[in-house]
Amino acid sequence: MSDFLERVQSRTATVGIVGQGYVGLPLALVFTEAGFTVVGLDSDPRKVTALNKGESYIKHIGAERVATAVGTGRFRASSDFDKLAGCDAVLICVPTPLGHHREPDLSFVVNSSREVAKRLHRGQLVVLESTTYPGTTDEDVLPILQQTGLKTPGDFLLAFSPEREDPGNPDFHTKTIPKVVGGVNKDSTDAAVALYAAAIDTVVPVSSARVAESSKLLENIFRSINIALVNELKMTFDRMGIDIWEVIEAAKTKPFGFKPFYPGPGLGGHCIPLDPFYLSWKAAEYGIWTRFIELAGEINTHMPHFVVGKTVAALNEDGRSIKGAKVLVLGLSYKEDIDDDRESPSYEIIELLRERGAQVSYCDPFFPVARPGRKHDIQLQSVPCTAEAFSGYDAVVLATGHRQFRDPSLYAKVSLVVDTRNVVRLPHGAKGRLVKA
Repeated sequence: MSDFLERVQSRTATVGIVGQGYVGLPLALVFTEAGFTVVGLDSDPRKVTALNKGESYIKHIGAERVATAVGTGRFRASSDFDKLAGCDAVLICVPTPLGHHREPDLSFVVNSSREVAKRLHRGQLVVLESTTYPGTTDEDVLPILQQTGLKTPGDFLLAFSPEREDPGNPDFHTKTIPKVVGGVNKDSTDAAVALYAAAIDTVVPVSSARVAESSKLLENIFRSINIALVNELKMTFDRMGIDIWEVIEAAKTKPFGFKPFYPGPGLGGHCIPLDPFYLSWKAAEYGIWTRFIELAGEINTHMPHFVVGKTVAALNEDGRSIKGAKVLVLGLSYKEDIDDDRESPSYEIIELLRERGAQVSYCDPFFPVARPGRKHDIQLQSVPCTAEAFSGYDAVVLATGHRQFRDPSLYAKVSLVVDTRNVVRLPHGAKGRLVKA
């Protein structure tokens, strides 16, 4: 391990990062900016070509940053996994989706681990960053690597360090977000801590890979359950004629013992809608039934139905049937001002409206054309983000609070706006109606 630490300290170590998406690409840039040689591996040749041209395919990661990294000569993207043979450290940043029956799908992790195993060499550090259930690193990844005949810690090192990306957050980014690290043994922990500390401001070592895996799940389960709580309260207070947003503003004036969470049309992103169920699945192996996680999932997945129900009721009040009504959904991204639509509830809302007979369109400046996803393919193109375009619809449903959608003038000629994010303000003198959902 001393040779590895020396290469890290001297910045002569080469870091290979498998997966150049929302986690892998910013990590590759941070290591490049710290002086390391970085190989970004991805199976998508379009991403590889774009990166090597100095272009970015992720909106919140500026092309100038990618171009600068390429210009140093220390960062190259590739689809050739044989490049891993020349890497001192390999970081695996691949998706961990759910299957059709909400079971963990580790196929990307397993396949990547097999590719790494083919090129594994003595002194190499392997780190899994993909969110998963406790035990994945030492129960699934380790056996694959040991099939080579090499062992840890004598021959290679293995650790887990959960990604903590928050796309579009102006206050925190990869370098400044503390990095939790846990190895399958002490030498592996020490090596991974040394590597990350060379590029990231704060590294938090823990006693094992299982603790590191569990910490990520706790973070996301905490958010999932609290969002479910406030979503349930939104539906409850709505029936009582009470504005949940005003309630939250009042409650958060308490300087202790309260943390505000905000309701919405459902959960999106790769983490919160999926990760809690990894623990539910694993817990069942131990005879434990995670009722809080399951209940939170039930409430959060119901929210698109609540939004559609509010839209139908509001149209009825205006003397309109949902069948044949023209409805515009604002936003495909799962959160504001980013181009990430993974697991976005907007798709569910669109499909539910279509099932009710509505003629549905969408507007999102980040998605001129809707791309097919894991579960949805709406086959639509964005309408212009103008007041004139909006005026042609019987109802406008705001699902994502993009900055562009906060201009009151957009709604000057809209008869009905259904706002799920509490961001719409109708202009003075507008004749339309605003409904919160």
